[in-house]
Amino acid sequence: MKNIISKITFALLIGGITASCSKFEELNTSPTAANENQVKPEYFLNNAIIGAQQDPHIAERVYVYYWKTAARHHYFNYLNMGVDDDTFNGDYWRYISEWLNNANAAIEIAEKQAANGTAAAHNENVKQVARIWRAYLMSELSDNFGPAPIESFKGTNPTFNTVQEVYNYLFDELKDATSKIDVSVANGDIKSYDAAYGFNWENWIRFANSMRMRFAMRLSEVDAAKAKSEFEAAVATNKFIETKEQNFGVQEKDGWDPLSGVMSRSWNTQILSATLNNIFIGLGGIKTADQFTNQGIIEKIKPEDDFGTRYLSNFSVKSNDPSQGYYLDGMPNKMDPRAYKAFFVPGNKTDGEYWPAASTQEASIKVSDTRTDNLDTKYTWNAFTGGTWGGLASNLVFRGQNGRLPGMINKFRTSTQKRLFFASWESHFLMAEAALRGWTTPMSDKAAYEKGIEQNFEYWGVNSHLAAYKASTNYNRVGTSVSYDHVTEPPASHTVKFIDAYTGAPGTAQIPYPSNTIYKNGTVKNDKLTKIITQKYIATFPYMALEAWSDHRRLGLPFFENPAVEQPIQTMLQLNSSNYTKNQVNFFPQRLRYPSSFRSADQTNYDKAVTQLGGEDQIFTPLWWAKKN
Repeated sequence: MKNIISKITFALLIGGITASCSKFEELNTSPTAANENQVKPEYFLNNAIIGAQQDPHIAERVYVYYWKTAARHHYFNYLNMGVDDDTFNGDYWRYISEWLNNANAAIEIAEKQAANGTAAAHNENVKQVARIWRAYLMSELSDNFGPAPIESFKGTNPTFNTVQEVYNYLFDELKDATSKIDVSVANGDIKSYDAAYGFNWENWIRFANSMRMRFAMRLSEVDAAKAKSEFEAAVATNKFIETKEQNFGVQEKDGWDPLSGVMSRSWNTQILSATLNNIFIGLGGIKTADQFTNQGIIEKIKPEDDFGTRYLSNFSVKSNDPSQGYYLDGMPNKMDPRAYKAFFVPGNKTDGEYWPAASTQEASIKVSDTRTDNLDTKYTWNAFTGGTWGGLASNLVFRGQNGRLPGMINKFRTSTQKRLFFASWESHFLMAEAALRGWTTPMSDKAAYEKGIEQNFEYWGVNSHLAAYKASTNYNRVGTSVSYDHVTEPPASHTVKFIDAYTGAPGTAQIPYPSNTIYKNGTVKNDKLTKIITQKYIATFPYMALEAWSDHRRLGLPFFENPAVEQPIQTMLQLNSSNYTKNQVNFFPQRLRYPSSFRSADQTNYDKAVTQLGGEDQIFTPLWWAKKN
């Protein structure tokens, strides 16, 4: 059988990685040497699907350090400060090359067996499914790095294509592949070789059309006509992911292989981010007291206008985070009910989702050489801005401490869930945005928006709060409400109460709602698009961080606070002490740099890729479909 490993990826695969276990391993032969009639396309496809779930080595580096950080799904300083790692990038390039090689091998083997008359009845359908999965993998590659080789992984050294060309290819592949799937073909003897859908052909068609919707919306700001036509064609099929039973997900399992949970490493703290916190607090108007039976937590709930203790000389205030400078010695009065399902309350150890590895609740703040405030953070709720805190950080035993701050709940750390790649609520939020843009959709924007919320509430088990939540006009800390028809902008600021940490005196302050200056020049905080993307953003937690990052790159929504700049950030000097109150596109990571291994292996294609990128091979260079300013 012809060698399936392309020249461009061979060097990257030297030293290789172990893909998932499959029936193929029983052949005891090299995948490049096995008789083409011995192997089955479904074996290679299953390896491609399971591999992309990411084993602990690459998941920690890409999913946790890169995607979750860029999406502000947790508090962590890395890609958000313009920092990546060439070794990590090379590892990911190598891994995704293998996944694409496996997907392409499935297609190639299916074609050979069809040609020589040895194909099984399901052979053609498996080929089309492999094309669909290859399209997803190609989108993941391009959405991370930019220009990519469409004709790669076919045994020849390919040339690179622009991001626009990649996306046009994805649309064509998905449309053609779905048109060639015969849903009447039996799948009984191959179900175990599809970790996502068990070769439910109907669901694969739905996934492909949902991906077409996602990809079409990605083009909304750079090619509105193409975006509209592709989106409308996809939804017109009436076959997209609509219910939880149709969600695309891969079941995690404990261990150290590609099925291990992507967020399962015990040393990754995955603390609540300031971004999520400012979105959660107050959104939906649901009282914290109505979300707990733990009397200790209820007793620590603060009035809605209480910001706690103000430590202006101990906490960084060189950011546009509306909560900066304050420590809440209790619980917020109102909270999006998903927040308490996604993150544990410090000290709430009676809750089975408290993370056992979390630290104790004692914390300290060195206020001066003669005074240290010792804090019991049990039943408190705080989140801090990333960035550089300078000498302030050395005076805190608090920031970055899981257990002293809310952290991601235990169930997502234990490899017991399905890692979702596409969920039904995303289809509905996409339709809501499309309808808002005036595109033809099966539902109105409001109906689709509320359906997306409803389905995500069901996922988190908070349906009892749904009606009140959807009707709420309560603003969160960035000035957005839930009610779709409530588009009244918040006032410029709101009055809060606090206790001064240094004098003990009570005081009041005017806290401005932050201006998201990369969206409509910061003049809008509560329009319908902001609501849709805010809800979509919340719903991406925790498994669709890449999509959350992509939406922010595309629209600048929802509001992300700037990293703090108590000291210059050497990897992003464009953000400094004179401009941190405003947002700029280049304050936020836009992509990963190509690995040096690629540059060393093929300087010609590397140079072409960078030219097609339209800017330097740097983290802050926007992709073709992303905002430029």
